Amino acid sequence: MHDVAEPKQFEGVDRRRNNPADAGEPHEISELSIFHEVGKALTSSLQLDQVLHTIMEKIEEMFHPDTWSLLLVDPKRNDLFFQIATGQGAEALKEVRIPLGKGIAGWVAQTGKVMVVPDTSKDSRFFPQMDEKTKMETRSIVAVPVGVRDQCLGVIELLNCVGEDGFSPRDLALLETLADYAAIALENARHVHRIHELTITDDCTTLYNARHLNYMLDTEIYRSQRYSFEFSLIFIDLDHFKNVNDTHGHLVGSKLLAEIGNLIKDGLRQSDVAFRYGGDEFVILLPQTAKENACLVARRLHRQIKEAVWLKDEKLNIRITSSVGVASYPADSKIKADLLHLADEAMYSVKNSTRDSVSAVTGVVPQK
Repeated sequence: MHDVAEPKQFEGVDRRRNNPADAGEPHEISELSIFHEVGKALTSSLQLDQVLHTIMEKIEEMFHPDTWSLLLVDPKRNDLFFQIATGQGAEALKEVRIPLGKGIAGWVAQTGKVMVVPDTSKDSRFFPQMDEKTKMETRSIVAVPVGVRDQCLGVIELLNCVGEDGFSPRDLALLETLADYAAIALENARHVHRIHELTITDDCTTLYNARHLNYMLDTEIYRSQRYSFEFSLIFIDLDHFKNVNDTHGHLVGSKLLAEIGNLIKDGLRQSDVAFRYGGDEFVILLPQTAKENACLVARRLHRQIKEAVWLKDEKLNIRITSSVGVASYPADSKIKADLLHLADEAMYSVKNSTRDSVSAVTGVVPQK
């Protein structure tokens, strides 16, 4: 991953070993100690921030830059953001984003190559506008990519740590090793996040599952109690969904559920959360939403499901309707199990009568 862009810039004597007294075994022990501490953090904690901060602390101990930072790649926006920034001007970097290919860090992220710039005034890739934000003077930069399997995940950047004697190959090797540790930490965190997502996500629809609904309800009830918020639940059950499976098979039924799940997800606010509750049932959690507004959302989704033509790519052109129920906190209940039951009951009041409609809980349920 770490191809060197300009090897000639690395010539020079290691500034930390000019004194013979600093050379040899004590220096080796110091580096081993750093690797031991970082390795221990890596294996003893799954908390990404904790591991990354340990790595960045060791970088500061070894190289003493004015500012040192870890930037991560945002593949959706094709840019870099500052995950960690410490030292002079660090506070001003929190909201800064750098397009890939722009500036030294952007160039390193795009190419996957190391950059050592002893004099920024002589490198056209330097982005001087950053100094305007941080109110500091960047004289030199060392930047190494953080990546795995030829994929750049981020950049470690050190400002003003190249002394008169340059930045030695040994310095660079140590920094690259620490960057590799950071890459392992990021990769581990990504795997842990993916495993967690799999445990709370429904395979068919990619919506959250019923297990996660219970957790989210606990969280929302706590938040609403503390801040006197309202929230609502919408239960959706597809009418005569069994006929789809019986006529076209379960694979088609699963594709239909996935399409409806996408419609529900796309029609919600960012703060709303959709779940596949089981079978052909969906639940929507609407934070800070009273019953009246929840009913508006429920009617809109009911209409969209009814008016849509499903599985057009498969030339099946399926039509389907839904039975929908709405319940709200705290108007209908302050208890999770009761709230779920009431929303489900409102939905079944439609399903057991007319189908193809929306019903909301009326009246107030006595609180336990």
